Amino acid sequence: MLNEENKIEERVMDKIKSGRVRLRSKYVFWAEKLGLGSALALSFLLAVLFFSLFFFYLKASDNLAYFSFGSRGFFVFLESFPYALVAVLVVLVFLAGYLIKKSDWSYKKPFGRWALALAGLIMISGALLAYTKMAEMIENEAFGSRPLGVFFRPFLQPGLNERQFGIAGRVIEVGPDYVKIQTPQGTKTIDLKKIELPPRETLREGMFVMAVGENKGDTFEARLIRPAGGQDLPMIRREIHRRFGPFDSDGAPSPQGTGDFGDRIMTSPPLDFLPNHLNFNGGPASSGCDSFGGGQLFLPGCRDSID
Repeated sequence: MLNEENKIEERVMDKIKSGRVRLRSKYVFWAEKLGLGSALALSFLLAVLFFSLFFFYLKASDNLAYFSFGSRGFFVFLESFPYALVAVLVVLVFLAGYLIKKSDWSYKKPFGRWALALAGLIMISGALLAYTKMAEMIENEAFGSRPLGVFFRPFLQPGLNERQFGIAGRVIEVGPDYVKIQTPQGTKTIDLKKIELPPRETLREGMFVMAVGENKGDTFEARLIRPAGGQDLPMIRREIHRRFGPFDSDGAPSPQGTGDFGDRIMTSPPLDFLPNHLNFNGGPASSGCDSFGGGQLFLPGCRDSID
């Protein structure tokens, strides 16, 4: 036994002397271990972030909503799917798995268990993160002008791109055989001459609608059209708000910059709520005072108040 150990020691020393085996400082091993751990943590956190953005995209865009049109909506789903977002997510998951395999952890338990645990943890953490305000903040930054937002824009842009076989937006005009809508790309006319089934609800100005058919440039030739729910299409609603201005929860334009979209409500009272016979030039027009909202209203030059 002792002779065998001596032989092994001699072989190791021969390899060291010949240069085939090189001695390395323990600090180098620590640095490599620290770098591997940092890379693993970063790839895991980025995978969680991108999964949360993917989950948020499906929830906030019109992508899944097109399935309500049956087989016609499937093609719109494919053209509005966030392929770049999914590709980066897959790369990050495989990178995290590769780094786990290179670490000491893979020797303690089978790699298959680590892979399942990693995928499950990423999905659960990402889904929880999608229900916070972080993903919406990233969306607002992505379509702003800050450098960090510009980095995320290509991954969320498919949610606002023009579709060849689908369209969604806010109705601003209703005609006998057409509707004009506001979309994230601008104003578009939906031609209803070839509609196959009438919408289940009468179309009116201010409501949000979705349609499938074919894009013909400035006109979209619809085959099916339906109103969108009050909480549907939040990503499109926010972009239309940024492009055209605020509107209330029903889609109607809000006077004087007030409005409600998503979960943000601006509640400053518009001026046209005030009685028409009030004089805002410093004096009363008739009686001198009036009531507003069931309370008291005081104006410059008004000496009295009415409850």
